[in-house]
Amino acid sequence: MLNNINLISKSWPDYELLDSGDNRKLERYGKFVLARPETQAIWRPAKPGLWKDVDAEFIRTEGKGAWKKKRDTPDTWNLSWGDVRFSARLTSFLHTGVFPEQAANWEWLSSRTKTGFGQSPRILNLFSYTGIASLVAAKNGAQVTHVDASRQTNIWAKENAELSGLAPTAIRFLDDDALKFAEREVRRGATYDGIILDPPAFGRGTKGEVWKIEENLPRLLEALKKLLSPRSDSFFLLNGYAAGYSPLSFAQAVESYFKDMKGEFGELRLQGSKSDRSIPSGIYVRFVRG
Repeated sequence: MLNNINLISKSWPDYELLDSGDNRKLERYGKFVLARPETQAIWRPAKPGLWKDVDAEFIRTEGKGAWKKKRDTPDTWNLSWGDVRFSARLTSFLHTGVFPEQAANWEWLSSRTKTGFGQSPRILNLFSYTGIASLVAAKNGAQVTHVDASRQTNIWAKENAELSGLAPTAIRFLDDDALKFAEREVRRGATYDGIILDPPAFGRGTKGEVWKIEENLPRLLEALKKLLSPRSDSFFLLNGYAAGYSPLSFAQAVESYFKDMKGEFGELRLQGSKSDRSIPSGIYVRFVRG
């Protein structure tokens, strides 16, 4: 059974949502303050005075975007969450490589990999990007298989693992198409104690394979149903940023493939530190086998 619960991620020492509004958000990553577009923020800023103290702002003009530095801001710098370390970067595609709204899921993942297994759990992380979820699991002794089609982001994830002091063997990094890899693992008879996935709405695999979430997510869930261990403490976490889908859509998709589960679904929200406003930042479904 899945309960509808919205997860709210709050500030931590290296991150703070300072304000939002006018289709933008103002964030502190470590000691640097960044302003970025945010389509959800259709309200007026609560703290307009804070926007004067910005180190870099992402500006869109004529369909293109770029960072405008207002101080001597580096292109990359290091942050931490708990005992994991990773780099933030001013990328050309708006993101910093860090998704703070996932902090509530990192806490859940940490608790799931710390307790209950009695041995090193096997974790599969698909569409894993810069790999903070992989780091959280590996820091707790999990054996992590990290799969992403982008070689560039896998290199970034490996660098994050080194920053976190993880052994080279702690995480297996694979440049691969997530769907094809999962279906190969089914044929190999593999199982995992925990599965994490964050599929895009559209993407391409390592050999040009086209991923369309409306067509390929059901097929992937069918494979993952077979890959998730039958043990009672195995877990599953699906994140989504695909425009147009509600949390209920994802929840009912998961329920149609997995049975005997206890968990939650809902929005991921990022809580502001200077006001009561929060930004809807994604959707999720997560469960532990019943």
